[in-house]
Amino acid sequence: MPRSEWLLDPDISFLNHGSYGAVPRTVLAAQQRLQKRLERDLSKFLTLELPHALRASANRLAAFLNGDGSDFAFIDNATAGCNTVLASIRLSPGDEILVTDHGYPAVRKAAEHYAARAGAFVTEASVPFPVSDPLQIIGAIEKRLGPRSRLVILDHITSPTAIVFPVRELTSLCHQAGAKVLIDGAHAPGMLSLDIPSIGADWYIGNCHKWLMAPKGCGFLWASPARRSETHPLVISHGYNQGFEAEFDWVGTRDPTAWLTVPAAIDFHMRIGGSSLRERNMRLARQATNILTRYWKTEPGADDRLIASMATVRLPLAGEATDERARSLCATLRDNHKIDAKVIAFKGSLWLRLSAQAYNALNEYERLADAFRS
Repeated sequence: MPRSEWLLDPDISFLNHGSYGAVPRTVLAAQQRLQKRLERDLSKFLTLELPHALRASANRLAAFLNGDGSDFAFIDNATAGCNTVLASIRLSPGDEILVTDHGYPAVRKAAEHYAARAGAFVTEASVPFPVSDPLQIIGAIEKRLGPRSRLVILDHITSPTAIVFPVRELTSLCHQAGAKVLIDGAHAPGMLSLDIPSIGADWYIGNCHKWLMAPKGCGFLWASPARRSETHPLVISHGYNQGFEAEFDWVGTRDPTAWLTVPAAIDFHMRIGGSSLRERNMRLARQATNILTRYWKTEPGADDRLIASMATVRLPLAGEATDERARSLCATLRDNHKIDAKVIAFKGSLWLRLSAQAYNALNEYERLADAFRS
């Protein structure tokens, strides 16, 4: 795919799509057209056109991810969505929210905040890493489920370690234990072929601005029909008690055009391949992983069955594995090698998290391998 479809700096190898995404020129143009329409006739757009436009966009997203548009609400990002669910559930003293040590740190902090307010607790399942079998993930979470588990927060694709969790099996396991399930699918839309309702979770949160390449500030919250009435936006406004759609679609004046650009993002995704693009990116991530492990004589963070368009590889570096050193290595990659990639410190080691998107090519990972060659 021509890199010129994006505004990315041609002098930088951008192997870090997973952090912030990258918006194609055509999708940005669609958003800018909407912004001009909004500013040309504000009252008409926000009062008369927006309610129908939001539902049309939600319906298109639902068709892409399977499900009913009435179960989808737009939010700013996955972190906001997780906060929304945490603020909506009722916890009692002694209740537990179960997370994993591969979870997104901001979501962990949100869970701690809402648990503390209710006198509840956050417990953690330690998932092995590196991991070679889905049963290792299932076993780690099963061991930590208990009679006080009220909510389990699961990553569909873990942010620091890029592991695809077996969310269907985990959701069933958690429900059998009497716990509700919130899935943080920040990376999944556009990376995986999704059928959200079939997972069986109570809530599913996703970003459209990452692998689906919509503009920044475009996420969604899917609530199962059984949970819609108890799920409320963080900002309570005019739609309160008027139903899920009314509560989320209008919480005050804001720029809604990122949400309305979802159809354009889906159109672009499909134009450049759709399912074949997702398969191509997965193959590229696996090829890149093989190159790096061979060059560095290290190991991947997960078996091929557990990775999609992101992967982690242990760096061939001795010494301390701290967040500060990881940030320094990221800066060195950018400044000295013109490569943007994510370095993380996890479980006592330094790991490189790579991303594979339509604009990436195999030779970029070969350059990355050279950057850390001894």
